[in-house]
Amino acid sequence: MPISWNEIRHNAVAFSKEWADVAREDAEAKSFWDEFFAVFGIRRRTVASFEEPVKNLSGNWAYIDLFWPGTLIVEHKSRGKSLKKAESQALEYVRALKDAGRDDEIPRYIIVSDFARIALHDLEENTSVEIELGELYHQVDKFAFIPGYRQHKLDAEDPVNIQAVELLGDLHDVLEAGGYSGHELERFLVRILFCLFAEDTALFERNAFTLYIENHTAPDGSDLGIHLGRLFQVLNTPSDRRQRNLLEELAELPYVNGDLFAEALSFAEFNRDMRNRLLSCCRFDWSRISPAVFGSLFQSVMEPKERRQIGAHYTSERDILKLVRSLFLDELRAEFEAVQGNKKKLQAFHDKLGRLTFFDPACGCGNFLVVTYRELRVLELEVLKKLHGRQKVVNVHDLSCVDVDAMYGIEISEFPARIAEVALWLVDHQMNQRLSEAFGLYFVRLPLQKSAKIVHDNALRIEWRDVLKPEQCSYVLGNPPFVGAKYQTAEQRGEMAQIAENVKNAGLLDYVTAWYLKAVDYIQGTNIRVAFVSTNSITQGEQVGVLWSELLRRGIHIGFAHRTFAWQSEARGKAHVHVVIIGFAAGEMDRKRIYDYETDEENPTVIPAKNISPYLVEGPDVVVVNRSKPLSNGKEIAFGNMPNDNGHLLMSSEERNAIIKNEPLAKKLIRRIYSAGDFIDGVPRWCIWLVDVEPSIYRRMPEVMMRINQVRKSRTASKRKTTQDLASQPALFGEIRQPKKRFLVIPKTSSERRKYIPMAFFEPDVIVSSELFTIEGATNYHFGVLTSSMHMAWVRQVCGRLKSDYRYSAKLVYNNYPWPESATDKQKTAVEAKAQAVLDARAAFPDSSLGDLYDPLTMPAKLVKAHTQLDRAVELCYRAKPFATDRERVEFLFGLYEKLTSPLTAALKKPKRGR
Repeated sequence: MPISWNEIRHNAVAFSKEWADVAREDAEAKSFWDEFFAVFGIRRRTVASFEEPVKNLSGNWAYIDLFWPGTLIVEHKSRGKSLKKAESQALEYVRALKDAGRDDEIPRYIIVSDFARIALHDLEENTSVEIELGELYHQVDKFAFIPGYRQHKLDAEDPVNIQAVELLGDLHDVLEAGGYSGHELERFLVRILFCLFAEDTALFERNAFTLYIENHTAPDGSDLGIHLGRLFQVLNTPSDRRQRNLLEELAELPYVNGDLFAEALSFAEFNRDMRNRLLSCCRFDWSRISPAVFGSLFQSVMEPKERRQIGAHYTSERDILKLVRSLFLDELRAEFEAVQGNKKKLQAFHDKLGRLTFFDPACGCGNFLVVTYRELRVLELEVLKKLHGRQKVVNVHDLSCVDVDAMYGIEISEFPARIAEVALWLVDHQMNQRLSEAFGLYFVRLPLQKSAKIVHDNALRIEWRDVLKPEQCSYVLGNPPFVGAKYQTAEQRGEMAQIAENVKNAGLLDYVTAWYLKAVDYIQGTNIRVAFVSTNSITQGEQVGVLWSELLRRGIHIGFAHRTFAWQSEARGKAHVHVVIIGFAAGEMDRKRIYDYETDEENPTVIPAKNISPYLVEGPDVVVVNRSKPLSNGKEIAFGNMPNDNGHLLMSSEERNAIIKNEPLAKKLIRRIYSAGDFIDGVPRWCIWLVDVEPSIYRRMPEVMMRINQVRKSRTASKRKTTQDLASQPALFGEIRQPKKRFLVIPKTSSERRKYIPMAFFEPDVIVSSELFTIEGATNYHFGVLTSSMHMAWVRQVCGRLKSDYRYSAKLVYNNYPWPESATDKQKTAVEAKAQAVLDARAAFPDSSLGDLYDPLTMPAKLVKAHTQLDRAVELCYRAKPFATDRERVEFLFGLYEKLTSPLTAALKKPKRGR
């Protein structure tokens, strides 16, 4: 068992005191980490090793300072050294493990330190924290993964939710540790939650559940499991069929029905501590917890690995309401406002509310259905007050016509499916209480007569019409799983292949798109409206052309769209995900609107639109597809050179110096080479470049020849025929595309944090790898346009992503970019001058890398000003009126794109003349 947190904190204080504020030598790093692990009661050597060898991106062997396979990489630096560079080095090791096929060893965490500071990076949650060593004991819980603790947490801004999770999580953990697990534990906890909520919300007598446990079970917990089993049995038995000799406390419990207590479970064996944990749960006021977060609450006590594999993401109420309001609630409220003065129309409106049905085909724990039902009941209550406010109501049971049987869902996991049912019953009870308060009459729906229909099955394997016939459905909504195309399981890929069988290039699609394709089948020929929360990747990059070409072909129209915003989760460890909400139907929709978060992340700007494109901007239904040549005035772009050498022609500065020391004539054969990371971070790399070099020159250089021979061997050993063929010319790069004159460089990958992708000019003697694009003969005008906010707006919308980083593309992004059509010579000259000012501003900081200069936190004011002036000069080449937002820029560029491509499209579609 792991040691207690009190012991860990005590150890952390001693560790910090010993190591903080004392100058340390690098040689002491191993002792530092041995003692760091000891803080958590772990012997470092049992889980992690020092100096793990791994081949880096240049093909040379490097050594990870400390490596815990599948969990942690530690990179240690001298005191005062940059932790950012240490993080970059650790991330290189992660990529090297991936390239080496060691996927099961890729860690979730990276720790970097310089004795004085420790920075922890969670690669899965995309979170980071930097801690001064003297403050370690305050934040030692951040390292809970080391001793094996699970952290039960929700939104840090809601302490009530945190307390609830800790209580329920503790109960879950002790039951599971005692051997009560799996399906029975999940069912048991659902029942416990229902009872806790019921006694705090007048569904049971006040504290009925708590008092029964306190008064009728042994303090050592030995008979608690049996008593709970008896209580559950009573709740499942109608009052008139119960035994006459029941304890009064049990006899007074209501009959619940609804199958919640129907299944016979084996008894959970309790001890004194476990009974105390349950009583701690009983003393909490569960009426303060919204059923809308029950799903997140329960999910937070499950293993995170299970949640990741399923792909579930649990959205906050705030974000659920964005979808609910846009899809139907705002429209219903507007209709209510219009008819509330006419009793006949108001009654018809109330009848309409009772006929509405809602279907979530990836419902998880029911968050979307719970919020939907609650908001519908709130609206209904306002209607009922208008209809019956001045009348004496005799039977309040006859008033409400909205019930939980209007809610339908599909969920692949049994536990969340059952939670969804219970959460809907509980929110129904809450709303019944509000109805009772409004009319002064008690209203409770017990025994449960109706329930939501939540089907435990795979939504991609079953027919949705078997759950709810399309002609009976009003709205489809939800938050399908977020799983990227490259991260799908074999089973998920099989489902995608079946659903997208006739979709060209479907292998590029994220898992969520399967729900879009299924929904399109489901809603054909109906007035059903659909809205899904999705990762914004389906509105960017190649996926747009694949998915939306198919959806548009099948008559789908977008009615509203929430452009990219930061998704907030109520589940533990807020995930760092950027999402969109897209509402659509199989036909035109009225009142089209776009919700834009560019200027205010909390309060979007709502923009009416005539048409919403797949890129979620106002514009035509066009999609950008790969193009082999530039669409307009741009120069041709090319990949850099591909070594295909297994690292033998590449070298670090140290290796270069060693070769030159032994073979001075080799200096002329070694050139500077850049890949994307080296280019941005300014890390010097070198390569042997023997294009057009006489063999007699390097044949007399043993070290150069040794490297050439290694290239030949590695290519010969390759399984690829094309690589084997390259073994006949081992002195050269596998693919050579080196420009002959000055050229512009664009990195394939760049951080989304940067406002601009760093670009630069090079002369032909500098070699670039295939991780960089080259534009030979580019001028300052080309550089100015490409490094402007206009081009960056296009990049953000059109390019794909590698994780969250921009993944620049020649065929998709560059070749489709609409360059200014009618820029005058004077305007072009102005752009060239402002572009040179950007280059001059960068040159004023010769010791800073492009990564330093374009980091939003360190970008020099002089460079910011130069870019701002360049942006305006480029915009003037497009139009005189300034652009206020990226959305405006993208809308303008797509209008220009349609104009440039429509003649081509017309030519392709034009029929051939007959004879």
